[in-house]
Amino acid sequence: MNKWVETLNQSAKRCAIPVMTHPGIDLIGKKIKEAVTDGEVQYKAIKAIQDNYPTAAATMMMDLTVEAEAFGCKINFPDDEIPTVAGRLVSDRESIEKLTIPTLESARIPQYLKAAKLAAENIVDKPVLAGCIGPFSLAGRLFDLSEIMTGLYIEPDVIKLLLKKCTKFLLEYVKEMRKAGANGIVMAEPAAGLLSLEMCDEFSSCYIKEIVEEVQRDDFLFVLHNCGNTGQVTQSMVSTGACALHFGNKIDIIEVLKEVPQNILVMGNLDPVNVFKMGKRAEVFRATATLLYQTSGYRNFVISSGCDTPPGVPVENIRAFFEAVDAFN
Repeated sequence: MNKWVETLNQSAKRCAIPVMTHPGIDLIGKKIKEAVTDGEVQYKAIKAIQDNYPTAAATMMMDLTVEAEAFGCKINFPDDEIPTVAGRLVSDRESIEKLTIPTLESARIPQYLKAAKLAAENIVDKPVLAGCIGPFSLAGRLFDLSEIMTGLYIEPDVIKLLLKKCTKFLLEYVKEMRKAGANGIVMAEPAAGLLSLEMCDEFSSCYIKEIVEEVQRDDFLFVLHNCGNTGQVTQSMVSTGACALHFGNKIDIIEVLKEVPQNILVMGNLDPVNVFKMGKRAEVFRATATLLYQTSGYRNFVISSGCDTPPGVPVENIRAFFEAVDAFN
């Protein structure tokens, strides 16, 4: 993976790694509920994307409810929408102290490990990047995001106790993804975008750094995704040691490229809703081409969606995206 990153950094051409599984679910004629509960269905959706579009890496679904469910959260599963967490699981020190760190056999964890294993075994011409949530975003789902933002100020030690449990579980989960054959992980930590630089360091990045130091190797790439960052926590993301950083459409990607060391891949950041889903074909082509030309002076840039593309992205828009990349190259 280090060689792969180096190759991308040295190439004058742009590669594209949009984070998209939902179009693959459409391609195989399945519902979202089936893909998030059955590892084989999810794998087939990932494989369908690779068979139909020239992505430089295969990415798994960005489902931010899997780990929360493993801890015990109730999850709503609509047929054709992304799952959601229903209600908080912990609310104070006592409930956090009693909280059991789940095993890798809990809830849907085995299905996501199965999807990663099947993808790694059957997609052999490019890296397979698994996915997971970040520690602060997971803690926010267990404690309730608005409540945890208050808790950071009035009971920071309690929140750190929860973060330690989240980090311990995520470390084992990512290790198991690596053991399943994945070539890397995309860790989604969007809730950290709500924090200041200092608080992001204290309540998110230091925990992510622990995981990065344990799992990132020559054969395993760590990609840190934060679509909530508007620019204030970019240096905190860099401090984690991740070899690749993935940004959402809220941020000025040129400013990011100026700020991030050139040996780190910078990925992003076309709007997944207003461009990929809602834009007309010509608008997608133009937005993609514009971003490519704006970033042409930075070889460490990888064009991508700003987040996981939502359900219902038109096929012609995906094609327009890749056509724009081809035209630029």
